[in-house]
Amino acid sequence: MLSRIAESLFWIGRYVERADSTARILDVHVHLLIEDPWADEREVCRSLLDVMGVSESAATAGGVDAETVAGVMDLLAYDTVSPASITSALSAARENARGAREVVSSEMWECLNITWHALAERRAASARLGPHTFFRYVRDRAALFEGLTASTMSRDDGWRFLVLGQALESVDMTARLIATRAVTYGHSTTLTSLLRASGAQEPYLRAYRGRLDPAHVAEFLLLDRLFPGSALFALTVAEEQLTALAPDTGRLGTSDEARRALGSTRAMLEFRSADELLSDLPGHLDLLRGVAADVSSAISRQYFRQVALVQWERERLS
Repeated sequence: MLSRIAESLFWIGRYVERADSTARILDVHVHLLIEDPWADEREVCRSLLDVMGVSESAATAGGVDAETVAGVMDLLAYDTVSPASITSALSAARENARGAREVVSSEMWECLNITWHALAERRAASARLGPHTFFRYVRDRAALFEGLTASTMSRDDGWRFLVLGQALESVDMTARLIATRAVTYGHSTTLTSLLRASGAQEPYLRAYRGRLDPAHVAEFLLLDRLFPGSALFALTVAEEQLTALAPDTGRLGTSDEARRALGSTRAMLEFRSADELLSDLPGHLDLLRGVAADVSSAISRQYFRQVALVQWERERLS
């Protein structure tokens, strides 16, 4: 497979997952303001910016009113330039799919293309009906794309790169979600919102028999082996794809830098007690986000083309 195609598929997976997760996070925070009369709008805005890795000062410098939900929504949902926005992520996914048309199925391309063309109309509708309609549209289209990927792509290296990108982005976004102050607030409204954001409300309630507890919520989203939105599940999927792409043939460990990072992190989560993880939850979440970034860089170095900068020299005249 050409490295250009592999890279495009990898980033399609990441961008679609990023758009889906961002829509979930924003939708839940908007509902939190509606459902909780005691919620502080400025605090909710700061939480949104933190979870998306956007500093309040940078948002303000860009002309965004970082103290109102409307201003933060413009930045994180509708902005066409900000890399943290839903619109920007879907636009990038579409452009990568355009460059990989020979391996992306027609149904997958049509899904992304139609989604991108409808974003402006959906934004206009959200001004009348509320932002929930925009978020629901993004989530439905992301689910449709995932279903088309599962049903129309051969399970070859191209599919593995796309799933690998999805899994790495899931690790990063799950860590960002848990890192919000929602876990530390502790009241049931916020915990329910946190579970809804990750699509984990019903699986969690079945697993813990309806008990809402901050420690159990963080534990479930980090360590559950069966829920596909947990960090452990996503790490396992990413490791499986890397193993399939480059199986080990030697007798001593693995030389794959990305697999070593994923395997050690997965083992840390899987074999460390929940109490140990929760005793330093912010540190472990920072570790997960760092591992996702490091693994992405290692994959780029190993599989994707590295274009060196052109060095221009003045021509010497004899």
